Amino acid sequence: MDLGIKGKRALVCAASKGLGRGCAEALAEAGVDLVINARGAEALEQTATAIRDRHGVAVTAVAADITSQDGRAAVLEAAGAVDILVTNAGGPPPGLWSDWDRDDFIAALDGNMLTPIALMKACLPGMIDAGWGRVVNITSGSVKAPIPQLGLSNAARAGLTGYVAGTARQVAPHGVTINNLLPGIHATDRAIMLDTGVSKAQGCTLDEARAQRQATIPARRYGTAAEFGATCAFLCSQHAGFIVAQNILADGGAINATL
Repeated sequence: MDLGIKGKRALVCAASKGLGRGCAEALAEAGVDLVINARGAEALEQTATAIRDRHGVAVTAVAADITSQDGRAAVLEAAGAVDILVTNAGGPPPGLWSDWDRDDFIAALDGNMLTPIALMKACLPGMIDAGWGRVVNITSGSVKAPIPQLGLSNAARAGLTGYVAGTARQVAPHGVTINNLLPGIHATDRAIMLDTGVSKAQGCTLDEARAQRQATIPARRYGTAAEFGATCAFLCSQHAGFIVAQNILADGGAINATL
């Protein structure tokens, strides 16, 4: 399918690997020029080179911490006016409710709520002026079904979801859509971290922890970054202009809910 976005310009955050890279690759395949960001310069440059070589699009790489004010400023300056924004940042660590204090919650809010909001505030005016724009926030299936050990993530991403619910409906008349893409477990470094925690807690091997989690997913496997990226690219396409303020699960059916 021709997504109708060839020649558009996208900013994709945390794009050196994992789900962010999956989104960047899918957009590049559709002919979108990219500004990609991550903290690690070496991995980011390798990703940028691979995408340029594979898809023949322009790729600008900006190594910075997108959750910091200075990092965002550097990325936004390099990006300039963009048609597409994909927000993404690593989730906070798991733990128990009794483990966290105010500073932990502030860090989670900065990374997974306030940073996406700041990026949207910076990019939406240009999209509105152009009469077209797409924003996809990579959040988490935990906003549909909270995960007990991910209380910091549950709280921060739920806050972002509430913000998007109102904001998306204010910008939709201008041809700009905002949606959230909610991953379940995908075969990324995040899954390895979570499975490692389970293996340590239960005294089992990493493979056993992974098999245990996969058994809870109706698809009986983890998702891939490529299929997640393809979903993101569709939400950024010309065909998705009537999809507004939605929270779209990509979790293999793991969350058992009617709506």
